[in-house]
Amino acid sequence: MPLATEAISRQYGVMIPLELAVRLREAGLTWRPAPGDQFVVPDRGIDEVFVLSNMTIQVYDLPKGPVIGFNGTTQWALDDIEQDEAIWLPREDQLRERLGSAFYRLDRIGDGYQVVTLRAGERREFFADTAAEAYGLALLYLQRMGALPA
Repeated sequence: MPLATEAISRQYGVMIPLELAVRLREAGLTWRPAPGDQFVVPDRGIDEVFVLSNMTIQVYDLPKGPVIGFNGTTQWALDDIEQDEAIWLPREDQLRERLGSAFYRLDRIGDGYQVVTLRAGERREFFADTAAEAYGLALLYLQRMGALPA
């Protein structure tokens, strides 16, 4: 999945790495697309992050399932894609929300961040360069352990 993540991050702000987004999806993280959500379409040779809005990129519920429609986008000759073709790049607040009551705290450690989770008496720490990535690593761990709060 070649994607110029560093260049995209400079343009769109801090986001989790594409590889982490893929691992989260593979671990079962579900996405209900909403305006403001960022996503990429890998394996198409397009190094661009798309943002859902109510005007240019919308989600349509069709009988075959949700599709993402590109209304009037001239840089990409594509009318729509199925939702599962897109990789969601959740924001920091979305990742924190998904941690639910397992989230204990976020700390700044040197040049990076540490997310601390507390679930069933078990305390875990996750370090990363950005808060969003630390939240993502914590969520990935909890997804894989089946330990997400209800």
